[in-house]
Amino acid sequence: MLDAVRAHLLEYGYDALAVDAVADRAGVHRTTVYRRWRDVGGLLADVLAEAADDGWHPPDTGSLEGDLIAVNREVYAALTGGSPITIALISASFRSPQAAEALRAFWTDRYARCEVIVRRAVARGDIPAESAARRLIVAATAPLYHELVLLRSPADGQLAERAARDAAAAARAGAFTEGDSSRPVQATGRSGEH
Repeated sequence: MLDAVRAHLLEYGYDALAVDAVADRAGVHRTTVYRRWRDVGGLLADVLAEAADDGWHPPDTGSLEGDLIAVNREVYAALTGGSPITIALISASFRSPQAAEALRAFWTDRYARCEVIVRRAVARGDIPAESAARRLIVAATAPLYHELVLLRSPADGQLAERAARDAAAAARAGAFTEGDSSRPVQATGRSGEH
């Protein structure tokens, strides 16, 4: 069923996403869909929940800059790759409160998983111990979403690396410590990184 939602969303967009259309595409009766998901928002929320349950962990390249570049390359690929499902789900979240909440939960989970990047950098002494992980990760990835999703700029093969390097340089300079409203990370040993 969720494959049918993704395929229909990609092919026709959010406006054509209807329970009846998804049921037809999946080869099930619409009452089955209504009984389990109630509406399109429920379907989209489950698509996003399934994406969050993927076991993904950020790479460990041995440096803050390398880790941020690796994460940004993955984000870049998701936003410019052959399957525009990421952008379609982001767009749908502006139209469906359930999808918006599911997307918020997805990003909260991804940022939490990425905190290990900052913990490792703090443990190596690369950045100040008071560095705020979420602010740093958002600063590294935000230019990709801004350029590729909001501005619809043409793909730029250097964008992922440039944004990561800028964020790493700012972190080394202490840009993510002063006046920070989010909690700072503390260095932990390897056993506490997961």
